[in-house]
Amino acid sequence: MTETIQNTEATALEPVDPKALDQLFHDARTANTFSDEPISAETLQAIYELTKMGPTMMNLQSLRITWVQSEAQRSRLIAHAGGNNASKAESAPAVAVLSWDADWHENFPVFFPHAPERKEMFSDADSRALIARQNAWLAAGYFMMAVRAQGLAAGPMTGWDFAGVDADFNADSTWNAFMVVNVGKPGPDAWFPRLPRLDEELAVTTV
Repeated sequence: MTETIQNTEATALEPVDPKALDQLFHDARTANTFSDEPISAETLQAIYELTKMGPTMMNLQSLRITWVQSEAQRSRLIAHAGGNNASKAESAPAVAVLSWDADWHENFPVFFPHAPERKEMFSDADSRALIARQNAWLAAGYFMMAVRAQGLAAGPMTGWDFAGVDADFNADSTWNAFMVVNVGKPGPDAWFPRLPRLDEELAVTTV
């Protein structure tokens, strides 16, 4: 018999402070240049500790993060950049390769300890990969919010040769790269003009 997880503590939820909303959403921007202010290992760890708390299907947590910090490894990564992404990644004090793990189900006893036997539900590799990608993209959004929560700017990029990134960084694993994110304090002329967002009438339906 599996043990049922119950949360017996009532949590009083209140709207987030408007200043926090500005930092996370309204005033937050995608940075294109960065200052040379270094990012500590403790801050990088704090970003992950926040990211992992976001909800995913069955708590599966298929997102994997590779911080590419050494000069030699940064050069290897930049070789796979498209367009202007190389110069952006070169200037950022921290760069993360986000990947999804094809064998996320191997950690079932860790992330779903009350029912580890449910790992057997995900024996099909194609189905498992689809689930991994969907939930890693979801967690990438949490990653961006975690960066902003640490008082930093994020510059997400998908214009990369990810097969090349995998060959250089994920060759000996079941990880599959899908995004590169620059992280740091914004530098000079970091922002492009903010582009319009869709009005609710174009993007929302109530049924």
